Amino acid sequence: MMTRCKALLLGTMKTMKLMKSLPLVAALTALPTVALAQDAPGFDEIGPYIMTTLLFLVGGFLVFWMAAGFAMLEAGLVRGKNVAMQLIKNMALFSIAGIMYWLVGFNLMYPGDFNGYLAFNFVPTVLEPVGLSATDAALDYASVASDFFFQLMFVAATASIVSGALAERIKLWPFLIFVVVLTGIMYPISGSWQWGGGFLSEMGFSDFAGSTVVHSVGGWAALAGAIILGPRIGKYKDGRVNPMPGSNLALATLGTFILWLGWFGFNGGSQLAAGTVGDITDVGRIFANTNMAASAGAVTALILTQIMYKKPDLTMVLNGALAGLVSITAEPLAPSLFGALWIGAVGGVIVVFAVPMLDKFKIDDVVGAIPVHLIAGIWGTIAVVFYNSDASIVTQLTGIVAYGVFTFVASLILWVVLKGTMGIRVSEEAEINGLDVSELGMEAYPEFSKG
Repeated sequence: MMTRCKALLLGTMKTMKLMKSLPLVAALTALPTVALAQDAPGFDEIGPYIMTTLLFLVGGFLVFWMAAGFAMLEAGLVRGKNVAMQLIKNMALFSIAGIMYWLVGFNLMYPGDFNGYLAFNFVPTVLEPVGLSATDAALDYASVASDFFFQLMFVAATASIVSGALAERIKLWPFLIFVVVLTGIMYPISGSWQWGGGFLSEMGFSDFAGSTVVHSVGGWAALAGAIILGPRIGKYKDGRVNPMPGSNLALATLGTFILWLGWFGFNGGSQLAAGTVGDITDVGRIFANTNMAASAGAVTALILTQIMYKKPDLTMVLNGALAGLVSITAEPLAPSLFGALWIGAVGGVIVVFAVPMLDKFKIDDVVGAIPVHLIAGIWGTIAVVFYNSDASIVTQLTGIVAYGVFTFVASLILWVVLKGTMGIRVSEEAEINGLDVSELGMEAYPEFSKG
């Protein structure tokens, strides 16, 4: 007992001596800390870097969720015998985009100083080192990793647009080869013209989040493919358009809502800054305008189909919402809520009239991707001039034509080469039986055996 008390007393005395020496120790240890504090950036310097990086990460995983939206939309709008084929295409194209954009795409699209048309910067992306310190970071923007991750989601969305339009009759491997070139070369080259500081950016072309840079590029590539591939068997016969209902409209509706959700990251993240009150307030404004345009596009399609066909058409309403989203993507910040409403409403009108127009030309677009992404994308790019005083109609049209000519011609050549070398279309028997059986070797779903 006594021993334990002595030990306690000795321990207390040592503690008191240590406490008396603490001010000296604290002063000595504080000296290097003070010196480091004078050298290290303050929060005013690192705050914008941290917030913008966070914006890219949050926006990026929202746009990633759009991959699920495209997959569900396409799975719902194709016939049951082709569902698995659409799903594997969407899994594969997203994964290919991730590899190709790292391998060449990102640095080809954002090359720094170049001639404004093409940068020969074919090098893989390199991320920051692990545990990067504030003193070693480039604090004027955001982390390379977050920027790469965010921009990657856009190129994957472009490839998804092509997938839906060419569904139910294209072979898997030629399509994936096209995706390799699209995501690694074509999209990054044209993207550098605007977002990489190229000649269109220097001219004053304005495309805030990609009505043209992303959506119309996917639409032009899809249009070229649809022309070379031809329509599905039985789609156009005896001067009539034969409807081919999708397998699951509940899935298609779910896919549309997922895309709608992802669009908040698509447009909101394109503010490219979140370090000030003004920046973060603008992100909120972009969210609100994006939602308004989608709502207006859906309601417009709902009303128009009721008037024209005496009954509402669900697929038109779904595509009306998407067309509203594409329409506002070129300028989601500047318009008022009413401005976003009428811009999105015009997108809804475009879908209702463009879908039957394509049928007249016997261009078979299974999911309506060309009206939604190409034609509404062109409209959205033109609509910029109504709210952005720095944009001119001549410059906007120049950008539209530049992207259209480059993407359509390059895609047409690639599709023709693929057709001539390995073939791009499945056989008639394979198409009738369904691509799940012919291309993937799966058993046909009994409930869709007649579809």
